Amino acid sequence: MANQTTQSFSGIVSNFAAAVQGASQQLLDFTVGSVLNAISEAVSGVALWLQGLYLQALALTRASTSSGTDLDSWFADYGFAREPAQASTGFEGFFRYTPTNSALITIGDTVQTADGSVVFTVTLDTTNPAYDSTQGGYVVPAGQASLQVPITCTVAGSVGNVSSGLINTLGTSIPGIDFVSNASAIDNGADAQSDASARASFVLYIASLSKATLAAVEFAIQSVKQLVSSSIVENQQKNGQTDNGYFYAIVDDGTGDPSNTFIAEESAAIDAVRPIGIRFGVFGPSNVTANVSMTLTTAAGFTHSVVVGLVVAALEQYINTLGVGNPLLYTQLSNIAYNTQAGAVTNVSNVLLNGGTADLVVTSQQLVRAGTVAVN
Repeated sequence: MANQTTQSFSGIVSNFAAAVQGASQQLLDFTVGSVLNAISEAVSGVALWLQGLYLQALALTRASTSSGTDLDSWFADYGFAREPAQASTGFEGFFRYTPTNSALITIGDTVQTADGSVVFTVTLDTTNPAYDSTQGGYVVPAGQASLQVPITCTVAGSVGNVSSGLINTLGTSIPGIDFVSNASAIDNGADAQSDASARASFVLYIASLSKATLAAVEFAIQSVKQLVSSSIVENQQKNGQTDNGYFYAIVDDGTGDPSNTFIAEESAAIDAVRPIGIRFGVFGPSNVTANVSMTLTTAAGFTHSVVVGLVVAALEQYINTLGVGNPLLYTQLSNIAYNTQAGAVTNVSNVLLNGGTADLVVTSQQLVRAGTVAVN
C-alpha cells in the first residue's frame, strides 16, 4: 500500500485560513475567538474525523493491515480460516503404595497442578490394554503399582503446557490411587493462531491451490492442526529403497507419539492434494532421547532453586519443539540456560548431552525428545 498523505488538526486549520485569505483580502481575522477561526476549527474537526474513517476503511480492505475478527472476515472470502486454540495432551501416571486390590480410573476423572490453576481430564483410548468399556475407564489390576493413561487439558491454549512432575494432584478422588505425576513435560497446547502466523499460512494456502505440488502437500500437512512438524522424502520407500512415483511423510503433532487418528487425518489431507497416480505413506517419527545435565552458578539476589526450575522448563520446551529431522546443537544448551532469566545465570558448566559434548544429529525420520534434564 502506497504511503497515504495525512494532515493534523492544526495543519487543516492552517490550510483553511490560507485558502480563505488567499481568495479574499477582506477576510483576514483568524485570531482566537474570531468567527472565521471558529468556523475553520469546526470544519477541520469534521475533516479529521473523515480522514480517520478513510484510513480505517483502507486498513480493513487488506490482509496485511487488518487484524483480529476483521482479518478473519477477510480470510473467509477465500475459504480460509486460522487454526483455533488446541488443548495440550499427554500422559499421566497414577500410583499407589499398596496395590492389594484393583482400582478404576474413570474417563473424565481429573488431575491438576498443585495450585489448581491447570486441570486435565482422563480421556478415552480404546487401544489401551487397561481400558474396560464395561466399567468406563482404565483398570489397574491387583498387584500393579501404577498405570499411565492419556489426559487432556480442560482449557485450550498454551496455558496447558507444563513441565514434568507438575501435574501432581488428584482433582477427583479415586479409591486405590494415592498420588499422580506426569513423567514428561506436556507442551503441545497452542493458543489460537496469531494474526502474523495466519497471514503466513494464508500465503501457503494460496500457493497450494495449484495442487499436486510439494507446497500443496506441505500445506495440507500443516493445516490438520497447530504445532505439526514434518519431513517429506520423494521417490523412496521408508526403508531407503528407491521407488519412483512414491513419497512418504514423517509427521508429529507435538507429542512425539502421534496417534493412529492423527496419522489417518494427515493421510486424508495429503490424499486431497496428491497428483493422480502418485502413491504415498504417512508415518510417525522415531524418537531419539536427549539427556541433558549441567551446573549453574546464579547471581546474588536470585533463588537458585527457582532459576534451576525455569532452566529445566526452558530446556524441555526447546528440545520438544525442535521438530522432525532437526538436530539438537550442543552449544544451544548453554545459550538457553543463560537466556532463560535475564541476569540470573552467571556461569554454566559441566554441560553434557547424552554424556558427551557432541551435537545430537537425527535423520529425516527421527525426532529429538527430552529425556532426563538434570540441572544443579
